[in-house]
Amino acid sequence: MLNEKYLRFLFQKDVLVSEQPSENAFAVCFALAKKFSIRITEGMQYAHEDLISFAEDMLGRYVPPSFYRNFPHSVKELTEDQLLFDQLFHYIVTYGFGNFSEPGYSLFEKDFERLAFNEETEVKDFVILTEEQAIVRLRECVEDMLKNTRPLNNVQYDILRSFIEDFGYEVRTCASKDTAIRLLFDLRRSAYAEFLSLSDVIKLTDRLNAEVYRNENLKKLNLRNCDRKFITAVIDLIFEKGHRNVRECFEKKALWCGLLHHIHYQPKCPEAEKFVSLMRGKTNESVYAEFERAMAARDIEAAVTCLRRGKGSGALLRQLNYIVSRCKDEKELAAVMDSIETRNAIVVIQLIMEYASYEADTARTFTFTRYNRLRVHKETPEEQERRKSLLSPEQVEMLLSAMRQQLKRILAGKLGKVYISPAMYRIALPLEENTTNGGFGVLPKGSRIPLVSKGKKIRAFTYWKEVDDIDLSAIGLDADGVQTEFSWRTMYRNQTDGLLFSGDQTSGYHGGSEYFDLDIPYFRKHYPKIKYLIFCDNVYSFKNFNECVCKAGFMIRDRQDTGEVFQPETVRSSFTVDCESTFAYLFGIDIDRNEFVWLNTARESEMHVAGQTDVSFLSYYFKAASIMNVGMLFEMLASELTDSPEEADVVVSDEALETREDAQKIRSCDFEKIMSLIQA
Repeated sequence: MLNEKYLRFLFQKDVLVSEQPSENAFAVCFALAKKFSIRITEGMQYAHEDLISFAEDMLGRYVPPSFYRNFPHSVKELTEDQLLFDQLFHYIVTYGFGNFSEPGYSLFEKDFERLAFNEETEVKDFVILTEEQAIVRLRECVEDMLKNTRPLNNVQYDILRSFIEDFGYEVRTCASKDTAIRLLFDLRRSAYAEFLSLSDVIKLTDRLNAEVYRNENLKKLNLRNCDRKFITAVIDLIFEKGHRNVRECFEKKALWCGLLHHIHYQPKCPEAEKFVSLMRGKTNESVYAEFERAMAARDIEAAVTCLRRGKGSGALLRQLNYIVSRCKDEKELAAVMDSIETRNAIVVIQLIMEYASYEADTARTFTFTRYNRLRVHKETPEEQERRKSLLSPEQVEMLLSAMRQQLKRILAGKLGKVYISPAMYRIALPLEENTTNGGFGVLPKGSRIPLVSKGKKIRAFTYWKEVDDIDLSAIGLDADGVQTEFSWRTMYRNQTDGLLFSGDQTSGYHGGSEYFDLDIPYFRKHYPKIKYLIFCDNVYSFKNFNECVCKAGFMIRDRQDTGEVFQPETVRSSFTVDCESTFAYLFGIDIDRNEFVWLNTARESEMHVAGQTDVSFLSYYFKAASIMNVGMLFEMLASELTDSPEEADVVVSDEALETREDAQKIRSCDFEKIMSLIQA
């Protein structure tokens, strides 16, 4: 039987796995529908009783009670003084007296008689596959992962690595250097070095140094002898296979010189001897050094030619702002535009996203990832003053138009007749998913879900164990970037019918939970200036998320809910927060448009309190799906669009539709397939 790791991954793809037909299949299907609003659309005969307990685990049947066990009704009835006293007394018992043995609850809360659950819920369509069918599905996902040039998130990579080890899968291609480095580092199989070039050895050493030695300074290496031998063997194999991109190594010349000295490298071939001599010499023959010399001389044509020939079209595209801002006339600008032909769809899409949200007069925020954790740097006033690569509105529009035309040429007609569900125009492209947490209902960053049902509210949740205190918070963001904090520090005086908090649970080692209820129309009345509400989790107990057990997500509940605080039938998403960090952004709400926006990002941070970091950079994701989305992508990929799913070769939809048996089905959760089609 497939282990739980694979079963959990497939559950994220709306797939359950059961091996044998069941005599109680109808009863099991009925129970799944009744308890979890799960409708089985294929494989009903395999519905086994074990699937009920598995769905309970995934969607959260036995969630520990929050500080206010009768939330939200009890919170509404308490005064500000009672709310404050409740929490202060709880803090004295836990953090004051150090008593974390038992969960603490309110002193003033009254019992509330709950009625039977009768809320309307949204159906979740699932299929049941046999183990053999599930392995085929997993292999397809693994092969799509290996086609992806972008870094994988930890869940995807764990599935890839496990599939290689458990099923003896032979990796014949690996498009991502990051993935190849992780496989080589973790599995220590020299064959994976075939997917790398010489310059990638520095990245491999960096990962080894960070993950094994907890040292991010490559200038201060202290590797054990076994790791020195490992790096040496990789270098020798790369020289043997002929993947020598010596010129790119000049970009990290000082690091190379230090590494070669540290591992006592002894060349085994003439090419390696020459390489060592070059790294230890005084000259710098890097492409970027030549490029910068040409730019300093204002020789734009030479600079463009240097980049294109030495680094490829992708590197040229990434330097467009710099190059275009230095063009002295229209003729020079036209020459640059004529040189940007590429087949790299990912870079083109990234540039479209950049130019569509380009603002010359505002401080830029740079986001990048290292070891699958987000890092953020906001431009200081001094940096903004020194910035020279400014583009005019006319240049931005010209570049944006050129990139869109380029993308259409790259993708045109790769697929046959395509049906696209209207909802797919709200789903963002999964370009930056390496920092995401995995789980049920997770969508690409920037994807939107409409929240227009009358009489409904959003219940954000988090629950945990193996750590005392995790905080669920919300940060309001107005049009000017001003932040308003809604957290354990502020909610005793901010409880309203628009936003209610279940209390700060600080003794949850054996199980704790926190909730926010958001009712958008009422929230808008109380906070008319707030445009976005961003929910986040942080560990207050000085642990990383991957050192405890934590889940988060949201439910869509009736405004006047009558069921328990946690109702799995109403869960729209439940995902595991397991990043190597103390801080994670969960999701956002566009208050004006009544829409849920996916964020799901692990931030590299040791912050233990929300509200102390700038979250304005996240507003980028609130417009991402309007710039490029899955619907737009498949319009470009299609050779023909059709309004009939029965006629389509490819059906892009989350709905259970009648289709041809041989039709390819793409859903919003099929991150790996979408990325493989972009890069095919």
